[in-house]
Amino acid sequence: MKTIYEDLKYLEDHVEEKEAKRVVKDLEKRFQLLRTKSGLSQLLKKKKLAKIVRNVEYEQELEALQVELIKLQNWVYDNKKRVMIIFEGRDAAGKGGAIKRFIQYLNPRKFRVAALPKPTEVETGQFYFQRYFKHLPDPGEIVFFDRSWYNRAIVEPVYGFCTEEQYEKFMMEVPEIEHALVDDGIILIKFWFSISKETQQKRFKERMSNPLKHWKLSPVDQKAQEMWDKITYYKEEMFSRTHTGYAPWIIVDSNDKKSARLESIRYVLSQIPYEGREDAKINLHHDPEIVERYHRRTHQEKG
Repeated sequence: MKTIYEDLKYLEDHVEEKEAKRVVKDLEKRFQLLRTKSGLSQLLKKKKLAKIVRNVEYEQELEALQVELIKLQNWVYDNKKRVMIIFEGRDAAGKGGAIKRFIQYLNPRKFRVAALPKPTEVETGQFYFQRYFKHLPDPGEIVFFDRSWYNRAIVEPVYGFCTEEQYEKFMMEVPEIEHALVDDGIILIKFWFSISKETQQKRFKERMSNPLKHWKLSPVDQKAQEMWDKITYYKEEMFSRTHTGYAPWIIVDSNDKKSARLESIRYVLSQIPYEGREDAKINLHHDPEIVERYHRRTHQEKG
């Protein structure tokens, strides 16, 4: 009795039409994906075949990129480089999920995630950047900022957590401070994860209906849809006044979380000249339809 793979091999050998050969090759690839541990597991859960194939392809691509991230981390450590990656974006834009995939297999001794809570009474009286400076990367280290000092550019003015004077002072100071950091040798990458209003609403509903995600909802989150236009205003101000040649904003279309994760990792890998990059077994060129440098004239961000 022939197996389906033998039948496919027969077709591949005997079909002559170019498009038909391509279809047979594609079928063979899809069946190979279904034979993986992840594919079989999802089959048992009765997921749709197209979704299973997409999930397995995503997992394999992510794993290959994570191999490169380990090489990058080793290069950063060996060469005493300092890397700072900022993740900003609206609530539910997928920042935390992206960071989770970045760090999944990294050596925990060589990276940190900075996700600062509400400032204490003492911190409120300090120089604004002081609490963030404590978390800057040491030589040989990568620090991932799950939100950053840019809270003062959007969240704080939108929800009345700072004065107009404090806001203006921050907006004047931050380009100079980032210039000084880059001048001192820090490799700085600033991501903005962009989503549409409809996608954000859908993700909030998922959080409300999933007891495992209830912790993600905060009072600020619940006002995000209501404050959409005001956030948009401050976001555009932030881009206009803090996008510079030495510290540009990189926009990530995060309406599809999986694509956003893959392409943001690809972007970081493409920006840092780590050893062994030329031997990568996966494409390291990010998709410009998903990840792009902010441009004042052409930017029409969805979120």
